[in-house]
Amino acid sequence: MIEEVVLLDGQHQPSGTMDKALVHSGHTPLHLAFSCYIRNDRGEILLTRRALGKVAWPGVWTNSVCGHPLPGESLQAAVLRRCQYEIGLSVENIASLVDEFQYCATDASGIVENEFCPIFTAFTGQTPAPRESEVMDYQWVKPEDLLSSVRTTPWAFSPWMVLQLGQITEKNLSLLG
Repeated sequence: MIEEVVLLDGQHQPSGTMDKALVHSGHTPLHLAFSCYIRNDRGEILLTRRALGKVAWPGVWTNSVCGHPLPGESLQAAVLRRCQYEIGLSVENIASLVDEFQYCATDASGIVENEFCPIFTAFTGQTPAPRESEVMDYQWVKPEDLLSSVRTTPWAFSPWMVLQLGQITEKNLSLLG
């Protein structure tokens, strides 16, 4: 089965679809994605380390889950689907943190990420069961420790997470809210 991503025009409106396996290259078109920060009952945030087999930013620490909604799929449905697929978690209380976040970044291999990527938070009481092809490690961290680590070693994290956390804290939004 071919998984398609939704391509976007300059006004963030759908302009077509493309095979996910082909979309990420040195000339990645703007497409729809999302990021989600999962929290637990201790107020911690789940960080994941991308599997070494990932096309872009392999082995890098990032937010809990990233993904692409399928054509016709709502962002919240995509969050639920990818949380289950990537880290084996059912989540609840999905809420939007930032509706309009866009970034473009190039990794060391030349792969470009070019995404319009709304940011969500969600809650789980479960223990992650990561899919090996997606996540090689995970860690629950206190929000203040995450922000401190990103400030001192931004190169150890995905560029989208570094930018997202900057925007979230700049707008005084809480990852725990």
